[in-house]
Amino acid sequence: MHERPPNGGADPSTHQLRLFLALAEELHFGRAAARLLITQPAFSQQIRSLERRLGLQLIDRTSRTVELTSSGHALLPRARAVTDAMAELHRTAEAQSREVSEHIVIGALSTEPVMPHSRAILDELNKQRPGLTVEVRALNFLNQYEALTSGEVDVAFVRPPTPPGIQVLELVEEPRVVCLPSEDPLADEAEVKLEQLSGRPMVTMPPESPQEWRDFWTVSPRPDGVPIPFGPLTLDVEGVLHAVSRRQAIGILPASVRTFYPRPGIIYRDLVDVSPCTMALAWPAKNRDRASITLFRTIARTIVQNAAEEEEGNC
Repeated sequence: MHERPPNGGADPSTHQLRLFLALAEELHFGRAAARLLITQPAFSQQIRSLERRLGLQLIDRTSRTVELTSSGHALLPRARAVTDAMAELHRTAEAQSREVSEHIVIGALSTEPVMPHSRAILDELNKQRPGLTVEVRALNFLNQYEALTSGEVDVAFVRPPTPPGIQVLELVEEPRVVCLPSEDPLADEAEVKLEQLSGRPMVTMPPESPQEWRDFWTVSPRPDGVPIPFGPLTLDVEGVLHAVSRRQAIGILPASVRTFYPRPGIIYRDLVDVSPCTMALAWPAKNRDRASITLFRTIARTIVQNAAEEEEGNC
């Protein structure tokens, strides 16, 4: 028999629990409402409804402060567990729906889908499976690997290193360049060495991203042992370019940004004494045998092999 809440009302909704979690973090009705893109009166009404449904006061409200009650603190981890479980349910259902409905979701960091190897893979996929619908979702430095492990995307074009649990097929290798303001003293240099960047602030990568990935893209630690000062937090390539244009920091990016991200006030210079970077196709190891992922991986591997054979033939 289904148990009703202690006051005999309806069960709390997942939406109300998400509002409660936002309020617990912000401790401010206005900020929490703005964060979730709803009006403050509607937000307050939903919190009051949640309290009625639970038969508990969760929030102490005064004209100046908002605090959780002891009941609010006690319910907080349970509310978070419920919303996390519901999000996982939706992700799993979406992934299963894609398998059944001939639909694949591809994650992409910046301009990777329009690069030659990526276009060749997508073209061949369309030839082999014209009935398969393809959706491309933009990813960023923060969520590129989380989107794979959570099932939000099936495969993704990424820039390694990758964290455990993610498998990759390297597609193409290219040099790394340093991104500088156009009036920078190094602007007249055709090539730049790492030692010339010593003491220069680097853009900060999201702390949620893998440590190995952050270290690679900031070249940390440096051979000279000098600590790297860090500037603004950036979530994508556009964020890096903005910080550089504002002369707040410099950034290290793939050489292909020269083609896809020309910007006034910004220059790119070859960074000659660091290892190159790669673009790769990535997928969760746990999902490697899904039919759509297997197909995508097989096509990508064939494209890479054909490109390598063509390059050898031209040598």
